[in-house]
Amino acid sequence: MHDKKYCRSEKRPGVIVSCVAATLLIAFSASLMTPAHAGYVEQAQRLHDRLAGVPPTEDVLQEMADAINPALPGNANTAATIAMDNKNFYNVTLKNFAAPWTNRDQSVFVPLNDYIATVIGMIRDGVPFNTLLSHNITYVGRSGLVSAAPSASNNDHYQQLEANNIDLKDALESASQAAIQSIPEAATAGVMTSRAASEAFFVAGTNRAMFRFTMLNHFCTDLEQLHDPKLPPDRIRQDVSRSPGGDSRLFLNNCIGCHTGMDPMAQAFAYYNFDEAAGALEYTAPNVQPKYFNNDLNFPQGFRTPDDAWDNYWRKGQNSYLGFDEGRPGSGSGAKSLGEELGNSQAFAACQVKKAFRAMCLRDPENETDRAKVADIVTTFRGTGYQMKQVFADAAVYCMGE
Repeated sequence: MHDKKYCRSEKRPGVIVSCVAATLLIAFSASLMTPAHAGYVEQAQRLHDRLAGVPPTEDVLQEMADAINPALPGNANTAATIAMDNKNFYNVTLKNFAAPWTNRDQSVFVPLNDYIATVIGMIRDGVPFNTLLSHNITYVGRSGLVSAAPSASNNDHYQQLEANNIDLKDALESASQAAIQSIPEAATAGVMTSRAASEAFFVAGTNRAMFRFTMLNHFCTDLEQLHDPKLPPDRIRQDVSRSPGGDSRLFLNNCIGCHTGMDPMAQAFAYYNFDEAAGALEYTAPNVQPKYFNNDLNFPQGFRTPDDAWDNYWRKGQNSYLGFDEGRPGSGSGAKSLGEELGNSQAFAACQVKKAFRAMCLRDPENETDRAKVADIVTTFRGTGYQMKQVFADAAVYCMGE
């Protein structure tokens, strides 16, 4: 019998509350606050869906649910690791993650290529991701899987891997980019000198595209956001008019803000070009590519590129917030050393985490709690050898309840 002091029916005008109804309401509320074991199954399902993009088998689902259950050995990150063992994490999730970085339209609808395969392989093997823009590495399919061999002049090898639905988790292996691209090891700069990136960003133009899209893809920011008109303009090339449309104010208030930082760093690419006729990257050291002298009469007194020496003017001024490594000199020669400068910055690490967060949570960080979690993952990322699988696991676990 219910204690009348604590449980009794009440009758008020328009309101009838019975003891039984109140008891049921309390029980229902408690059931919402106390997750049953089925809750771990649902979380495991969501975690697997986010990471692999396909439903898990019943055995895998149960194994992940048991790992999430705090009453059993394991933890949610263990469950994430189980999900990442699915081939679709590599063939689908990571391919879609990297594909937009390989083209000017930032489209995911592109064939598998050496840039994407290298991102997938580095993440799978735990290669420190801060070497993405500097390492002499390209991932290829194991010998004999497809008829086309890796080539500096076409993408057939990778398109055949994709067409045959080859399991990239098991098929990819690392190779020397220098050997495949027929360039010196010192000229390799990770994915920046991949064939796919070269075709997209070194073709024609003035090679500023490679720098701009590296900022977009790996600093998560465009040049307009890095606009700083207070830096020295001494390295701005001759092709930039100092009086566009006859008005010098346009240069002083607009053009100068991007070119003061970009031109001294884009000089690192002075020996690179994508030869459309050959379909391959060309490297012409010690000769500067003619494209660096395009429209040199626009302002003959401007900077004339003599070599591939670069300087990072963004270490000072408003863009110092990008967090470049103070232990590095901030200058060098060639794309490899520039890639090391960029890859060891705080901004590079934060960008990779933000992209993984978006891929796993299907949204950008929205509030202070999200931003604190992103900052925490960045710290872990930098402190544990730049392991991207850990980043994916941390982000997926954080959002698995959504």
